Amino acid sequence: MNSLLDFSEKLIDISILISIVGISLSLLLLLYRVMQGPTNPDRAVGLDLIGINLMGLAALTAMILLTNKLNDVILLIGILSFLGTVGISKYLEKGVLIERDMD
Repeated sequence: MNSLLDFSEKLIDISILISIVGISLSLLLLLYRVMQGPTNPDRAVGLDLIGINLMGLAALTAMILLTNKLNDVILLIGILSFLGTVGISKYLEKGVLIERDMD
């Protein structure tokens, strides 16, 4: 029974490390997309996906450190990413962030 627990712990550690490497490569490719994106919507999607990947990276870090104190950080990244996406999409749709009707 003890060997099965050791094996499962090592398997989880290896899968977490592989996931961290995959997310890190994804972040590098998304950073390239944000810098060199052909259109502004491509850049907006890249920024949104960077936020999602940062949430995943924080979750994997919490798994490695065996803590749940990073859950607040994950929620904060999600909220800020959502607000940023809404702001960028409103800017791309109308060209302004704050409408000022001076009728």
